[in-house]
Formats: sequence, structure tokens, C-alpha cells
Amino acid sequence: MILTARFLVSGRVQGVYFRASTRSRARTLGLSGHARNLPDGRVEVVASGAPQALAELEAWLHQGPPAARVDKVEREELPPQDHRGFQVY
Repeated sequence: MILTARFLVSGRVQGVYFRASTRSRARTLGLSGHARNLPDGRVEVVASGAPQALAELEAWLHQGPPAARVDKVEREELPPQDHRGFQVY
């Protein structure tokens, strides 16, 4: 079963290698999707893959890379999407 989820990550998450670290973690977990900075300072992560892999990514997003400070992670389920790899925008 493939699921797709959208995560909105708040805190000090821009300018701290968050998107690239998310891409690395997602690829390790076999997920596809993207990570991008939002104008309001949050990072949006959309990921598709196995439910357990999404749960592991979500747990990682609550911490992020060493320089990040994550205050909040919101999750929204989306209809399954067909992504090609994991991109950073």
C-alpha cells in the first residue's frame, strides 16, 4: 500500500540544510516526493511510500538536522501521488 502525506514543519527550518537532509532521509526510506521552503518560514514536505516509511520520516521531521529547531509538524493525508524521486525546490 502506498500512501501520500503532506507535512508542514515550523520552527528554525530554513537555512539549516533541512530540505537537503529531508531528501537524504526520504531516499533512504524509499520515499518519493519533494521538500520546499514556504514564504511564511515553514518547510513543506510531500512524501509518498509505504506507511511505515512515512511514519519514520514523520518522526525524523520532528527533530530534523542538527542546526534545526522544530517547533511543530502538521500532517495531512493526500490522495496517492506518483512522484519521480525526491526533489528539493
